[in-house]
Amino acid sequence: MTHPWTAETWPIAAAMIPFPGRLPDGRLVQDADPQVWAENLAEVADAGFDCVDPTDSWLRVADLDPARRAAFVAICRDLGLSVPAISTSRRSVIDPQHGDEYLAYSHRVIDAAAELGARHVSFGFFGPFTPAQQKALWFWTEQGVKNPDDPATWQLAVDRIRDLACHADDLGVRISLEMYEDTYVGTARDAVRFITDVDHPSVKLNIDIGNLIRLHRPVEHWSEMIELCIPFAGYWHVKNYYRIEDPSGIIMSHPAPLMGGTINWRAAIRKAIAAGFDSPFLVEHYGGDGLGVCAGNRDYIRQILRGIRT
Repeated sequence: MTHPWTAETWPIAAAMIPFPGRLPDGRLVQDADPQVWAENLAEVADAGFDCVDPTDSWLRVADLDPARRAAFVAICRDLGLSVPAISTSRRSVIDPQHGDEYLAYSHRVIDAAAELGARHVSFGFFGPFTPAQQKALWFWTEQGVKNPDDPATWQLAVDRIRDLACHADDLGVRISLEMYEDTYVGTARDAVRFITDVDHPSVKLNIDIGNLIRLHRPVEHWSEMIELCIPFAGYWHVKNYYRIEDPSGIIMSHPAPLMGGTINWRAAIRKAIAAGFDSPFLVEHYGGDGLGVCAGNRDYIRQILRGIRT
């Protein structure tokens, strides 16, 4: 089977989650001088990355005016950073208060992706942090917003993703839906059911199973999730966690490098490539030197790719 890239050229983007979306003085990065963006992006380039995903918790590229978006593009170009994809966070098209607003925003993201030459966008159905999540050391240890168990809302989600898919398809962009707990793509089986209901060739799954492995509750085994979801894999957020399940029933987790956590990423990536996976990766990590861990994760993925014979 042939693939679009070699191990050395496969796009592996840095997420911007190590960089806060608000400056120490309270201003949003969104409204800051482009020099602030340049300083953050220079750190990414200095860590050895040639790809970046301007994750919208850091900067909403789709909401920049043309001049400021051109400044962003120029900064990336000068630093040797390409933008293979744009990821969104906590802007669900079925949000009970802001769903219409976020749907319009998602269409702008698709337009911006096409303008930047990014072939992939990632959307999700996860909501804003609750007050308890905002106070927690690790937000996933507290219960977040749940998608309603309601056929009408499920159908609304299907219809809105299909609407976005038609738009994306016209521009040569693919959508990936990020797996996330208590959403309509919150388990492997629900994710497969949802993407089957959408039934559009431009819609794939972002099999971000790290979001699920980190939960302090019983979850599907990582290998089962991979087995079920790989046939639908698109743009892929990858991260890992140490997970402890004590016989007493206590479950705990902590962020880990890709090579060290519970998920065997060598097995997962090899299985995906064998199934024809042909999308970029995004490396993420929470806590500590997140960017440094992401750089190590990038190198580990390239090592895995080098060992695959195609």
